Amino acid sequence: MLRKHFRYPDGVLPNVLALAYTLAGYPIGIMLLLNPSGWVNGIGTLLLAHVLVYSAYFIHEFAHNTIFKTSIANTHWGTLMSWLNGSCYAPFADLRRKHMRHHVDRADVITFDSKKFLYASPAWFRKLILALEWAYVPAVEIIMHVYVMAIPFLAPERKQARPRIIAIFLLRAAAFAVLGVISPKALVLYFIAYMLFLTVLRFADAYQHTYDAFAMLGADRIPNDKLRDHAYEQSNTYSNLVSLKYPWLNLLLLNFPYHNAHHEKPAAPWHRLPALHRELFGEGYEQIIPMGLLLAGFHAYRVKRVLSEDYGVVTTGADKAAGFYGAVGVSFLTAV
Repeated sequence: MLRKHFRYPDGVLPNVLALAYTLAGYPIGIMLLLNPSGWVNGIGTLLLAHVLVYSAYFIHEFAHNTIFKTSIANTHWGTLMSWLNGSCYAPFADLRRKHMRHHVDRADVITFDSKKFLYASPAWFRKLILALEWAYVPAVEIIMHVYVMAIPFLAPERKQARPRIIAIFLLRAAAFAVLGVISPKALVLYFIAYMLFLTVLRFADAYQHTYDAFAMLGADRIPNDKLRDHAYEQSNTYSNLVSLKYPWLNLLLLNFPYHNAHHEKPAAPWHRLPALHRELFGEGYEQIIPMGLLLAGFHAYRVKRVLSEDYGVVTTGADKAAGFYGAVGVSFLTAV
C-alpha cells in the first residue's frame, strides 16, 4: 500500500523510518525537556536539535520531489516540516523556488546581503552581532529568519503576506508561551536546541560551495559575467562528509554531505547518495573535505567569515581547508 505513494520503491522503508523518527522525536524531545532530571533534559535537547536538523533536510528532499510521487504530497509534507523548524514564515513554494535557483543559476541566491546590512548598521549593532558570532550564537542566521518575517512589512508590494505572518507568529508565540508557563527551563532548553540546530545547518552549508552569492528578491536575474557550466558547478561544490571511515555517520545529516553527487543528479534521493557518490567519484575525489578538517576553520574564522568578501582559499593536500573561511547566511530555509 505504501509503495504506491513513494517515488522510489527502495525509498519506502528508509523514508518511513526517518519520517517516523522526525515526527515522533519532536514531541518526545519536548517531553524530555519537561522531565525533572538534568541528564534526561540533556538527551531531550540533543534529540530535539537532531529532529529539527532532519526536518530541515527533509524540506530539501521535498523541494526536489524525491520522497513522494506527487508534487502535492511533497508540498504538504514540506510545509509540515517547515512548521516544525520555524521556517514556515516563508511558504514552502518560495523555499522550493529559491533552492531551485541555486541549482539552475549555479549561484547562492540569498534573501538579502547580510554583509551590506551589517556595514550599513550602527557600529554598536555590528559589534553586537560579531560578539554573538564569536560566542557561537548564529546571529546572522537569526537575522535572515527575522528578515523573512519582516519583508512583507518593509516592501509594500508584499503586504498581502502580512496577515499570514501575523497569524503564524501569534500561533507559535502562544505555543511557546504555554511551554514557558509549564516549564521555563524547558523553554530555555528548546531555545538551546534550536541554536544547536541552526549551528549544525550553517556548519554544513558553509563549506559546500564557493559559488558567487547574489542578494535579490523575486525573479531578478544574476549577472551573466562568467560561464557557470557543469565544470564550474562541480569545481565549486564540495562533499563535506561527516566521516570517510564510517559512511553511516553521514546519516546524521540525512546524507546531505554527499553534495557533489546531489548536484550531479539532483533527483537522486538521500538514501541513494552514498552509492551514487561511490559510483561517480570514489573515495579519493579531490572535492571531498571531511568535516574533521573543517572544524578548526569553523572555530578560527567564526567572526572573519561574517564580513569577509570571499570564502577564503581551498588548496590541495591534508591541509587543503586551512584557509577556507566558508560562507554565511546561505540557508535554504529562508526565502521571500
